[in-house]
Amino acid sequence: MDRPPPWIDPRTAYVHVPFCAHHCGYCDFAVAAGQDHLIELYLDALAVELAGLGEPRPVESLFIGGGTPTYLNPDQLRRLLEAVARWLPLAPDPSVPGPPEFTVESTPDSLTDEKVAVLAAFGVNRVSIGVQSFRPDLLAALDRRHTAAEIPRAVEAVRRRIPALSFDLIFAAPGATPAAWAADLDAALAFGPQHLSTYGLTYEKGTPLWKERDRGQVRAVGEDDELTMYEAAMDRLAAAGFEHYEISNFARPGARCRHNERYWANEAYYGFGVGAARYVGGVRELNTRDTKSYVRKVLAGDSPTFQSERLGPRDRAFETVGTQLRRADGIDRPRFREQTGWVLDALVGGRVAPLVGEAILSDDGRAVRLTRRGKCVADAVIEDLMKANVVAPVVRPS
Repeated sequence: MDRPPPWIDPRTAYVHVPFCAHHCGYCDFAVAAGQDHLIELYLDALAVELAGLGEPRPVESLFIGGGTPTYLNPDQLRRLLEAVARWLPLAPDPSVPGPPEFTVESTPDSLTDEKVAVLAAFGVNRVSIGVQSFRPDLLAALDRRHTAAEIPRAVEAVRRRIPALSFDLIFAAPGATPAAWAADLDAALAFGPQHLSTYGLTYEKGTPLWKERDRGQVRAVGEDDELTMYEAAMDRLAAAGFEHYEISNFARPGARCRHNERYWANEAYYGFGVGAARYVGGVRELNTRDTKSYVRKVLAGDSPTFQSERLGPRDRAFETVGTQLRRADGIDRPRFREQTGWVLDALVGGRVAPLVGEAILSDDGRAVRLTRRGKCVADAVIEDLMKANVVAPVVRPS
């Protein structure tokens, strides 16, 4: 029997490991620093939550993020991967050449040869290293604890056993300049990664960095310089042979992150662990962000879910507009209608044509995409299209 389509039946899964050696000042993720005494209990709880699937659910890609999954010691890492392999076995995607994708996030200071050997033994074939910068001053501004000198050792450890390497980089940190960002891009490319994610620094409310900016202790990089840095990434990485396949993500041909692609297509996905989100059967759920609460609830037989929402068809369609437009592939009209039941042009009214006229969107009749100029103002473009959802609802096409 054929499987339901991927926007109904999850083909990818995310597992969250919150533990870190240090909680960086800009980070707003569900992170647990200084709580190592909870690691074993957390792994117990995670195994229980995974067992709630009832039976193994094959997936085409797995992503273990954090936190810092490789902060776990080798035995703990093995326990984690055994539970994941039991309930989320990897199965090839017939439409995609090569093996399923299995990604684990890491930091330069947490990777060791022994840990990489454990990852490889369980089929991990892609490691994403949170480098953020190669400059000591910018690492300090970001409150990172690793040093640039630790990066080559971590890369070498990965390269000995695992084929695909990705770096995360942050631009527009306090004190950053376009020249410093260009140097970071060149330093990253010198290692020959298959994939790069570049994120403009955001000041998340309540984080230490946000408070420092609020008190005038740090100054945010100006908008013009931040735009210059983003455009520099587009130009430098294109020249190096990378595809800009999503607003923040660049890959060599054939090396796109499949987990990213499923997510930005607004397809279904599983999510496990503290703070994890999932989208299964048309329902979005979010687990508690408190590690102690997660462990207590799951081990007591209670659900860790604290937020659940089932969007109606129209809202789901607009959400799909917002996610798919971030991709280089854009919104493919036939696929969009198959996935959502809506005709794109009936849904967003006449909002596409003016944006095409301003060279912010391109439209070849089949797909609508952001232009280079549009990528620089993507959030504003998506917000503009979303305004069609607050007017009187259109009649749903048959």
